[in-house]
Amino acid sequence: MNKPKIIPYNPKLVELAKHLRKNSTKSEVILWNYLKAKKMLGYDFTRQKPIDNYIIDFYCNDLMLAIEIDGYSHQLEEVYAKDIDKGRRLEEFGVKLLRFQDVEVFQNIKGVLQVIENTILELSSIDN
Repeated sequence: MNKPKIIPYNPKLVELAKHLRKNSTKSEVILWNYLKAKKMLGYDFTRQKPIDNYIIDFYCNDLMLAIEIDGYSHQLEEVYAKDIDKGRRLEEFGVKLLRFQDVEVFQNIKGVLQVIENTILELSSIDN
C-alpha cells in the first residue's frame, strides 16, 4: 500500500474536534460502533478529524477515505454550499468522500455499511 499523504490541518480546530467527539450525534455513535477498533475490514478510522479548515466526521488515513453524516441542517442552502466546498477541497488532497444522511444510518445501517465496505475494497485494490 502506498504511504498516505500528509494533509494540512488548522490547529485551531483541534479543541473543537475534541468537543465534537465528546458530543457526537446519535447517528455518529451508531456508525462509530461499526468503524472503531478496526472493525471495518481491519482499517483504522478516527472521529472528528481536522483536515485543512474542516472537521471530518470519520477518516481513514490509510485509504484517504472521509465519511460525513449529514443531519437536517445540511439541507439548508448555506450549509449545503459549505458541504460542496468541503468536498471539492478534500478532492484536491486526493481524499475520497462518502456522504450519508443521518436518516440512512437510522433506517438502513446495513446499506450504509455495504457502501463503505465496497468503497474500502475499491480503494484498497487501487493500492495493490
